[in-house]
Amino acid sequence: MSNYNILNDKELTALLSSGDGHAFTEIYNRYWKKLFSVATNKINDLNEAEEIVQDIFVSLWKRRDDLCVIDTLSSYLAVSVKYRVIKILDKRYNQQKYSDFTRGTTNIVDNSTEQWLEFEELRGRLMEFVADLPEKCRLAYRLSRESGLSQKKIAVKMGISEKTVEAHLGKALKILRTRLSQILL
Repeated sequence: MSNYNILNDKELTALLSSGDGHAFTEIYNRYWKKLFSVATNKINDLNEAEEIVQDIFVSLWKRRDDLCVIDTLSSYLAVSVKYRVIKILDKRYNQQKYSDFTRGTTNIVDNSTEQWLEFEELRGRLMEFVADLPEKCRLAYRLSRESGLSQKKIAVKMGISEKTVEAHLGKALKILRTRLSQILL
């Protein structure tokens, strides 16, 4: 058969399924420009659009034995372009998202070790300052901050009133604030 251009899509698909290369050539010539135009309009890249269309035709040829007779080949090919374009656009989106993420994270400097060392130094200085507190203030402070006891429990444990515990804690915090502010400034 030499006049493939007068055949409809259903007849061309049937011939393609039987391995007819001329039917494939007619399908290619009939739809390549339309598919290329659609792909180009959607992704704005001639090379990628051409690759999409070529991939569709390669896939059509490779799967020719498995094709059912397709009545509307143009719709079938248009949907193929649509899904390939979506795949390309999704890939671009993910690449852009990753690029934005890596650009944002490369500017972040990890200084957690430095911060940890500074914290440990500060904690050591605080322990020295606590050790220098008057005995009752030091005991009230440690029971409150290190043991997590309430003022009422501290009062019972130390055998003093809650008001006295409050006064010792207030004095301890005032001394510690003053000494810490000197080294932090």
